[in-house]
Amino acid sequence: MMTRPNRLRIGLALGSGAARGWSHIGVIRVLEEAGIRPDIVCGTSIGALVGGVYAADKLGELETWLRSLSWSDVVGFLDISMGGGLIKGSRLVGFLGDRLGESDIADFRLPFAAIATDLHTGREVWLEKGPFLEVARASISVPGLFTPVLRDGRYLVDGGLVNPVPVSLARAMGADIVIAVDLGADMIGRHDVSHSASTAAVPPEPGDGLMGRLQAGFVSLFSGSGSDPAMPPPPSMIDVLTTSINIMQIRITRSRLAGEPADAVIAPRLAHFALLDFHRAAEAIDEGRRAAESILPQIQALLGPAQPPESDHPTAQPQAAR
Repeated sequence: MMTRPNRLRIGLALGSGAARGWSHIGVIRVLEEAGIRPDIVCGTSIGALVGGVYAADKLGELETWLRSLSWSDVVGFLDISMGGGLIKGSRLVGFLGDRLGESDIADFRLPFAAIATDLHTGREVWLEKGPFLEVARASISVPGLFTPVLRDGRYLVDGGLVNPVPVSLARAMGADIVIAVDLGADMIGRHDVSHSASTAAVPPEPGDGLMGRLQAGFVSLFSGSGSDPAMPPPPSMIDVLTTSINIMQIRITRSRLAGEPADAVIAPRLAHFALLDFHRAAEAIDEGRRAAESILPQIQALLGPAQPPESDHPTAQPQAAR
């Protein structure tokens, strides 16, 4: 009987970062082109969304759709809510369900898990089973912006509050080598909050009727205004909220990566991206590719000689989470 060669199990930990998260696609493409195929995928917030789609083997469909996304499309997904958050998110989730299907994590090609935060206890929650869109919706629920998700009797919000780059989860799922993507590495000190809402510079295309007017008014929350044209406008209410969360997540990321280091960290430089710049997917994907290519030699050195083909080794299985 032929002995299967030892093989390091590779974990991919995709971090939080709103629209900057489309850069995860560029990172994944570079790894694939280099023959580096993760055995385990986990993510937080936007990293959970992209990571889950990749684990389900549907990244191509997502990328095609993102490259066609316009600013007016982004505005169209804003389903305004007055309770628990400004956006319900049901319109976006429904659209993704139509495009990507309503798959369950258990049916994914690769083991996958996401991070969320228990709003009541503040504890980190590992989501390893159930409908993917529900899991992703819980992980991306930025406090104050998206309404929380009720799951198993508890309200869940953005996992970036407790674990923005989920290296620890990848290790717990059995990864020997963890490649992490940190979307906030260049945010502090390089980001002018008064100009961060770049989408506000593009006038939204209002829809008809009351909902169109509400959406246009809602988007105005993302842009500040000042009385003195010679001075930069003050940050908007939403910009203050999201930038504050970014600062918190960056500090948490630095602390957690110091105690739970990844073997390689890929850091796309997208500090100039605003919260709702989801229509700038092509730019984000390109930056993800650049960042991954710059660190690819380090990753290849970690892995050593070429790994056996995926069919030559058993699929990694997630371990029990806490």
